[in-house]
Amino acid sequence: MPYKSETISGLKSLDDIEDVISKAIKKVGGRKENDLCKYLPMSTGGYMHHFTLRKMKLKQPFELSSLIEKFIINSTKPTIISPKQRAARGSRKRKDQITFTKTQLDRLLNMAKISGDREMVSVLSPKKSLATCKRELIQAIRGNVADQVLWNTFTEIVQSQTDAEAALEHLFNR
Repeated sequence: MPYKSETISGLKSLDDIEDVISKAIKKVGGRKENDLCKYLPMSTGGYMHHFTLRKMKLKQPFELSSLIEKFIINSTKPTIISPKQRAARGSRKRKDQITFTKTQLDRLLNMAKISGDREMVSVLSPKKSLATCKRELIQAIRGNVADQVLWNTFTEIVQSQTDAEAALEHLFNR
């Protein structure tokens, strides 16, 4: 019957792998097992992940022992493996988009109003909520002012809400 310190395969006992790990930790000047990961290369590139080290220690101790002996113990000067290249994250700044300050946007909006370009005015104008738009429309009507731009904004907001509700209803009725 195998002892707890022996592996099922019988190739290396747990005590042997612990001895190899402790020698390697001393050689690299580390404090824990995870410090060895940077010195163990992987076939996929980069160094070994600490989860992989832990898994190999329990399931493939002979292979882990040979990797540690080859790259750390038998090496005259163990080298730190550079990390695997990771995919770019979404936080990178986009260089092809122009950003404007608030004052620049206000100046552009003013120029669009002066030139009478309604499309640019609607694109550059801050988006209003339906409640705000209703309130401003009612105030304009009470003041006997017919504001076509305000009316167009109101109808666009109502239309977009109607379209969104129809899309949701279609989605749930499938």
